[in-house]
Amino acid sequence: MKIKLFSVAMGIALSATAISASAQKAYKEGTATISMTVMGQSIDAKSYFSADSSAVMFNAGPAAVKVLRDNKGSFMAYLVDIPVMSKKVAAVAAPADIEQEMSKLPVLTFAPTTETKIINGFNCKKVVATDAKAGKTYDWWVTNDISLPKTSLDKYYEKAGGVPVQYSSVQNGQVSEISLKGVTEGKVPAGTFGIAKDYDRITMEEFNAMRGGGGN
Repeated sequence: MKIKLFSVAMGIALSATAISASAQKAYKEGTATISMTVMGQSIDAKSYFSADSSAVMFNAGPAAVKVLRDNKGSFMAYLVDIPVMSKKVAAVAAPADIEQEMSKLPVLTFAPTTETKIINGFNCKKVVATDAKAGKTYDWWVTNDISLPKTSLDKYYEKAGGVPVQYSSVQNGQVSEISLKGVTEGKVPAGTFGIAKDYDRITMEEFNAMRGGGGN
């Protein structure tokens, strides 16, 4: 079954990434509400986060998708539940798989501007993100109002100057527009970061074939 929206899951996860920011409010555990537009479709997602883990959940067609990661970058898994097919699979990435996924992230440089505006209740400033290899630039809006737990993705985006609130993410050549709608502090539901026993474990190779081949 080919579900290309899986390919932007890492991009969605960036919305829960902590970036150094002189923050006024530091969240240690809670839920981030996210919206994004990709491939002409609007998708709502939730990112549950704690000091050491994150779980991004969204629907892609008939599938309910969860992306699990630890904040050290040593664990990543894709969980897919397709009720109409009575199918539940969990693809747990090996270290080499994680390295490959991370290598797909564009190398961005960030230039601050003097533009500011309020987005979804956050005081934001505009920075211009440049992907020199692709010859493209993107407008990012980041905030210093909050901070979130640090993740392994920080090294790619820490120089943005704040937590991203409205920005473009590129995954496998597909650009998605992402917006952080809000953050709620609170205990993450039990079992959020685990893999239930009724999921069939598959390899990343099998998962890539399921979502269209080649990891795209």
